[in-house]
Amino acid sequence: MSAPRYLVVGAGGIGGVVAAYLLEQGHDVTTLTKNALIADAINSSGFRVRGDGAPENVRGVARTALSKGAGKFDAIFLATQPPQVEEAAKSVADALADDGRVVCFQNGLCEERVARVVGEERVVGAVVAWGASMIEPGLYDRTSAGGFKLGRLAGPADDALRALGAVLECIGPVDLTDNLAGARWSKLAINCAISSLGTVGGDRLGVLMRHRYVRRLALEIMTEVVEVARAEGVKLEKVSGTLDLEWIALTEDERAASIGSPSLVAKHALLLAVGARYRRLRSSMLSAIERGRAPSVEFLNGEVVTRGEKHGITTPVNKAVRDAILEIAAKKSTSGHATLRAFYEKTRALVAPGGPISIPPAPAPPAAEEKASPASPSVSRTEVGEPLAEAMRPEPDEKRDAADRKNDEPS
Repeated sequence: MSAPRYLVVGAGGIGGVVAAYLLEQGHDVTTLTKNALIADAINSSGFRVRGDGAPENVRGVARTALSKGAGKFDAIFLATQPPQVEEAAKSVADALADDGRVVCFQNGLCEERVARVVGEERVVGAVVAWGASMIEPGLYDRTSAGGFKLGRLAGPADDALRALGAVLECIGPVDLTDNLAGARWSKLAINCAISSLGTVGGDRLGVLMRHRYVRRLALEIMTEVVEVARAEGVKLEKVSGTLDLEWIALTEDERAASIGSPSLVAKHALLLAVGARYRRLRSSMLSAIERGRAPSVEFLNGEVVTRGEKHGITTPVNKAVRDAILEIAAKKSTSGHATLRAFYEKTRALVAPGGPISIPPAPAPPAAEEKASPASPSVSRTEVGEPLAEAMRPEPDEKRDAADRKNDEPS
């Protein structure tokens, strides 16, 4: 029996790192990219990967098109940006083995789109819990550790899914799920906040999350996503088993409080911990805009807005951040801290108590041992405690609203 053959479509940050790790393990991997500069760099110098535990330099083959004699692949890993995912799936559908699977690494809800091309039985979703960027053609920086949550679009885990999980274990821990929708929506909530605010703010996550107003925006965005997910009938899964999106969603009391409640302080501390752990993370949407490509905001915040409208749910902050990113992409605005601060001020009226958002009662908080340590993935109590102290320190250079001045936390 011949060894499985793998095709990685897209050689940006995620695709390049995935291909490098698989090649290092001796797998039969072909990489497909439309960018001739990237293909030339890989073919001449290999995949050069930085970061803890990275394979450093791995020889590999990158092509700009598949030849007619390329044969069939047992798994196709789609690592393009969301706006290109359907076109990419169509371009390689004929190269997929009859019993092969297409694995979607994209953020958002792209599995449904790919299923319309290859059939839902052949689609696998891989929720990526680590970060990477391409510094220059063929040179990659793995910015954070982590693994995958893997699930089928149609049905529970099967032998083929378990086999794919075993292959991807060389990159990071793999967790199989029978609730792909729950995992995807939880990650969607995070991406709608982190990736989108990183695009408007034009900076890495660690820098942005030190500002209270950025954390407040993130909480507002994730709260809207959670509400729409509930309306869709999705049972949200904890991210990496610890980050509970149902818990992090703001309640009406937290939104209306003039003095920060303990739960609100804890939520800010959690976001500080996430920012500290993934401090080097830079928005892929911002990178796409800088390269002159369409940002994936319609697949993130835009998806939430559209599905919210279907259920009669208003999502004003997600709509506002989508519009802000489209203006940046159209060069009508620029990314930066000043732009993000102005965006925050603009959205305050949209989320004022008694305003257009109506959040259903939150479910019961996590069990006592979890509530005592609201941590980001793999973040210890010590790591949360330090950001919590930081959250309570004043930021004299920032303009603060009335609630900020009362207790050093936004309302």
